Amino acid sequence: MDPSLPDPASSLSVDSVADSLKSQSLREQGNDRINKENKNKKVKLSLEDLNWDHSFVRELPGDPQSDSIPRQVFHACYTKVLPSAEVENPELVAWSDSVAGLLDLDSHEFDRPDFPLKFSGASPLTGAVPYAQCYGGHQFGTWAGQLGDGRAITLGEILNSKSERWELQLKGAGKTPYSRFADGLAVLRSSIREFLCSEAMHFLGIPTTRALCLVTTGKLVTRDMFYDGNPKEEPGAIVCRVAQSFLRFGSFQIHASKGEEDLGIVSTLADYAIRHHFPRIENISKSETLSFSTGDNGQSVVDLTSNKYAAWVVEIAERAASLVARWQGVGFTHGVLNTDNMSILGLTIDYGPFGFLDAFDPSYTPNTTDLPGRRYCFANQPDICSWNITQFASTLMAAHLISDKEASYAVERYGTKFMDEYQAIIMQKLGLQKYNKQLVNKLLNNLAVDKVDYTNFFRSLSNIKADPGIPEGELLVPLKAVLLDIGKERKEAWASWVQSYIQELVASGISDEERKASMDLVNPKYVLRNYLCQSAIDAAEIGDFGEVRRLLKVMERPYDEQPGMEKYARLPPAWAYRPGVCMLSCSS
Repeated sequence: MDPSLPDPASSLSVDSVADSLKSQSLREQGNDRINKENKNKKVKLSLEDLNWDHSFVRELPGDPQSDSIPRQVFHACYTKVLPSAEVENPELVAWSDSVAGLLDLDSHEFDRPDFPLKFSGASPLTGAVPYAQCYGGHQFGTWAGQLGDGRAITLGEILNSKSERWELQLKGAGKTPYSRFADGLAVLRSSIREFLCSEAMHFLGIPTTRALCLVTTGKLVTRDMFYDGNPKEEPGAIVCRVAQSFLRFGSFQIHASKGEEDLGIVSTLADYAIRHHFPRIENISKSETLSFSTGDNGQSVVDLTSNKYAAWVVEIAERAASLVARWQGVGFTHGVLNTDNMSILGLTIDYGPFGFLDAFDPSYTPNTTDLPGRRYCFANQPDICSWNITQFASTLMAAHLISDKEASYAVERYGTKFMDEYQAIIMQKLGLQKYNKQLVNKLLNNLAVDKVDYTNFFRSLSNIKADPGIPEGELLVPLKAVLLDIGKERKEAWASWVQSYIQELVASGISDEERKASMDLVNPKYVLRNYLCQSAIDAAEIGDFGEVRRLLKVMERPYDEQPGMEKYARLPPAWAYRPGVCMLSCSS
């Protein structure tokens, strides 16, 4: 054969390879398309197929004992413990399809006959590794020592199809080493409140822990609601809480409080938190030039790129500031802002005696235990959270992770971030483009003097027109439904404020229609008022869970008008002001 001519066999081989490569390319393109389609499709898993991970127990020191006997736990971040609440014919009260979506859980799983058994802890979830977390905290300003998960048992972490980490926790599932003198249980009353508010806050756009479901245990639990020596039996219940992490300020404080021997755990826990929940800080580089002057003279400099822990505490401070600003915006009062109830992720956590403002009262506290000093009242929340940040920063200083200058800068950043966020929120609520301190202060004073409903006032405010020609006698017409029982002098005060407000609206140059639309997106029509919770509780305690479910649906769309649901926006009835409705203790 002439060597200059191609070998037919070789030619065939080349053609075959070319065809093969072409086919492979087409297959890869097809696979890419399929993968994209699969990513766009919602993954729906059964309980057995959930993708469990257990980074917390895998990477952090644990208690060598695994009993639930109340005791002091040393050199450990958690204790492995199984749910132990007594259960008899548990029932599913309510559930969140939204949270199921976060976990890639098929919502049809809620229909399973064994679902209540699994989420009451009576039947183990495949893949779960239950534990209770160890933490301490300042309660009402005083160091309380070891606290920990006294009735909350984490089942583990779920990794979803987006690689997001979600921790599942059963609250009210039985005793742990951290239960102290309590029984580790929860009642239906408090569990309904926590379930509903977790979801209501999320749909208001406020960072919060979530709630997957609420089940009854079928057993009675004894509680002294007012700590007045009159206990009574109430239905028991368990909430499945969900968050990317339940780490709190107190999770770090407890180890620093035990001296040099446990300071290494503070560092280990901080590294864990940064690695899993603050990856941007883990990868921070000098090129980002995060250096800031501190103090009035600007002589001190904090370089956040040289110390990841300094960058971390600043991030935590700013998240806390943003969270509290949003609370103030919607009139939410937490009620128990101890350091063990402060999330490092900037989430609203631990719903006890919370309350949304009805009549505007800056000194309002929903917690009967807080009444003497009103430490945790609505107006004090920004300052209390600043105090809590100071305690957290002190813990990191004690562990030699940050300097005193870095700690001071974190507290300084908290204050600056809060004011920036709060002023921006108030401007949005008023439909204005620049902050007018005098206008805002006069408004808040008027609201307090006349005890005006906070939520309904701001919702009504969008009806005011930017028309300086409105006759003085008609200025208050858009607000007549919220300015109730006020005399001539107070009407004049309000008319004066509305005139000033209209001047600001005119200066903004935004049309009435555009402004109303934007204001209604930030001023909710529906908030989870305590009396609404109580109505749902009263029905549920006699076996009717319908009102809990209806209330959840309303709170999932707080900014929409929702025709036919107007009763959920009404002012509280007279009975709502009795103890146990407008104010509660920490008992649950």
